[in-house]
Amino acid sequence: MQPAKELTIGAIAALSGLPPKTIRYYEQNGIIDRARRHENRYRTYSQADVQILRFVAKARHLGFSLEDISELLSLYRDRNRASKDVKRVALRYLADLDGKIANLAAIRNTLVDLARRCNGDDRPECPIIKELEAPADR
Repeated sequence: MQPAKELTIGAIAALSGLPPKTIRYYEQNGIIDRARRHENRYRTYSQADVQILRFVAKARHLGFSLEDISELLSLYRDRNRASKDVKRVALRYLADLDGKIANLAAIRNTLVDLARRCNGDDRPECPIIKELEAPADR
């Protein structure tokens, strides 16, 4: 049996779709395990590291926080995990996302109303400016 091929940071970056700087950031912040180093101090990675980085990249693409990703990675590595624990992380994030969507919808509705009430002509009066200059506590 042939030993597993070790990959450089450039190779793992190409295979995972993440830039080397991001990979180093994930290492420094404990999101992924530290790379093995040879006497020349070069980082080396395995094919398993590629899979982990792809997992992280997909989770980031979905908007999961690094804290959530750490938790998901822990569950990913635990073959005795309960799916309810994975679902709990996803539902917690989903609730946060729903709150952000509701907030953005409220902001959008306010802007739509202000733009509707603005004449958009050559006069200086504009409810958008009035709203922005108003005290924040009202």
